[in-house]
Amino acid sequence: MNMSQMELLRVLQETQFNLSKAAEKMHVVQSAVSRQLQLLEMELGSPLFERQGKRLQGLTPLGERVMQEVEQIHQAKKNIQSIAEDFRDSRHGTLHIATTHTQAKYLLPVPVQKFRQRYPGIKIYMVQSSPDNLIELLHSHRADIAICTEKLADDPRLILEPCYEWHHVAIVPQEHVLAEGKLTLQRLATQPILTYSPGFTGRTAIEKAFNDADLEPDIVLAAADSDIIKTYVRLGLGVGIIAETSYEATKDNDLLALDLGQLISSSVTKVAYLKQLYLPSYCRYFIDALLQQAQSKSANSKGSKLQAKA
Repeated sequence: MNMSQMELLRVLQETQFNLSKAAEKMHVVQSAVSRQLQLLEMELGSPLFERQGKRLQGLTPLGERVMQEVEQIHQAKKNIQSIAEDFRDSRHGTLHIATTHTQAKYLLPVPVQKFRQRYPGIKIYMVQSSPDNLIELLHSHRADIAICTEKLADDPRLILEPCYEWHHVAIVPQEHVLAEGKLTLQRLATQPILTYSPGFTGRTAIEKAFNDADLEPDIVLAAADSDIIKTYVRLGLGVGIIAETSYEATKDNDLLALDLGQLISSSVTKVAYLKQLYLPSYCRYFIDALLQQAQSKSANSKGSKLQAKA
């Protein structure tokens, strides 16, 4: 048993057990991959893969258990590399950030700017996707950190750090019927609703609020992007429900933002990374800058509310 065989198992899983693709990724011929796999299974005394002819169909029970150990070996290898780079105080590398559109546009610009000033030699790759996929990006080592609101707390293999608490607002044209009078979920339920796709930006909290009130909202458009929702509100398709941070008073002054903090429970945006991951110093710096910016946004939001109440 050797490290090359462990890497082969990891690559096979990454390529959905495709021998030819695994061979291509490892820069060897397919027969060499098959031979190494055969030698490993002979050493272990039991097959690791279910087969149909020469094709690998999936992992055997032993294979599944072995893959758990392989993943830990791969993580340890990455950690050793990161520790060595930190020891050398390396200012070169890559930071992979997985997040949603809302966080990428409204939370990350200031932390990214600070990071670039401190670590100009480190490249930033930002992937925008659904919360479910963000978690997969972490586990497949295609992202160092993930930033979003939904789903992260469901995975016990992640370390979570709360960024900031926020709530939703309803956005309507200036002369909309909801602009006057007390806003309630019952009144909202009479209007066509434009809001986030399931799994994005507090959609779970929106659904829970209406369900708890025994109401069914008429959601006529769902999108992952706050700007898309605002665009279609402007076209008169309905009432938008978006994150408060997505409403920009100067740019969106043609729309009214109606506070839903008393009607829909608040949400918490979190940053997550693998428990087994060694965080390089530059990654820790980015997280600290992110948390600092989040606290600033939260303080500004609370200040605005107090001013509005006064």
